[in-house]
Amino acid sequence: MKKRTPQRFSQCPLLGTILVLSTFLAQSLHALPQAPIDLWPAGTPENVEFERSEFDQTKPEDDLVDGRYVTRLTNVTNPTLTFYPAPLSENAGPTVLVCPGGGYWILAYDLEGSEICEWLNSIGVNAALLKYRVPLREGRQRFEAPLEDAARAMQIIRLRAKKWNIDPDKVGVLGFSAGGHLSATLSNTASMPTIEEHEAVNGIKIRPDFAVLIYPAYLTIEEENDAIRPEVKPTVNTPPTFISIAMDDPVRVEGAMSYALALKNFEVATELHIYPTGGHGYGLRRTQNPVTTWPDRVEDWMRSSGFLE
Repeated sequence: MKKRTPQRFSQCPLLGTILVLSTFLAQSLHALPQAPIDLWPAGTPENVEFERSEFDQTKPEDDLVDGRYVTRLTNVTNPTLTFYPAPLSENAGPTVLVCPGGGYWILAYDLEGSEICEWLNSIGVNAALLKYRVPLREGRQRFEAPLEDAARAMQIIRLRAKKWNIDPDKVGVLGFSAGGHLSATLSNTASMPTIEEHEAVNGIKIRPDFAVLIYPAYLTIEEENDAIRPEVKPTVNTPPTFISIAMDDPVRVEGAMSYALALKNFEVATELHIYPTGGHGYGLRRTQNPVTTWPDRVEDWMRSSGFLE
C-alpha cells in the first residue's frame, strides 16, 4: 500500500484559512499594547542627566515574587505612556492609568505595571502604563517630577478619548506603594502650573474619576501622629477610592487607615480592605495570602460603583 505523506498547509487552503482566522481571533481577544508615547516630546520641565542611561537594575540575588524576578527600571529621563486597549468584544469603556511603585527610586515595571495592564484588559478595562521619572531629582520633592508626568498622562488619555474609543469620564488611576502615593497625590491635585507653562493643555482636567491604591506608601507623617501629608489631603472633590493593604506591611497600615478616615470626613466614597498578612510588593502575583485576591475585590468595586458594567 502506498504510504501517504502529510499535506503541507499550502496544499490545504481551508486549513490555512482556519489558522489565519484563529490567529486573528486570538489577537482580537488579547489586544497588544500600542507604541509608547513620549509625554514631553519637546523635553521634560526639568533637564536631568545621569552618568548611565535608563536600565534594569535587577540582580540575580534579588528577591523573587512568586518565583519570578521583577524588572526594576531606574534612571528614567524620558517618561512615556503605553496604551493597552481592552479587546473590542469586552471593552466596557473605562480606562485606568497604572503607576508602578519603587520608592521613587525605581519602577517595578512588570510586577506593578505591564502585568496589571494585561489583567485590566482581561476584565474589559483599557489600561495606560505610566513610565515616570525616577530616581528622585535633587532639590525637588520626591513626587514632584512623577506628578508632572502623571498629570500629563491623564491629559493625553482624555485628549485621545475619541481615537482610543474610551470614555473620558471614566478614567481612573491605580498605583502601588510609591505609585499609590502618586495616585493619591494626583487624586488631590486640581491643576499643575508647571505643565501649563511648559505646554498648553486647554483646560483638560488631570484629576482621575476614581482611584485604586494598593499597599500605598507615604500617605502620613508618622512622627506627627500619622497626620495626612499635605500633598494627599483629601477634599470634597477627591474621587471615589479603593484601598487594599496587609497588617504586616512594612510601609505601615496606619497610613492607609488614616487616609481612609480622612476621605470619610469629606464623604468621599471609600472602600478599605485590610488583610492580616501578606507583606509588601506582591503586585498581581497570587500567593497563599488572601491579600493577593485584591484584583477580585477591585473588579467587584468597579462594577458596584458603576465604573465597569
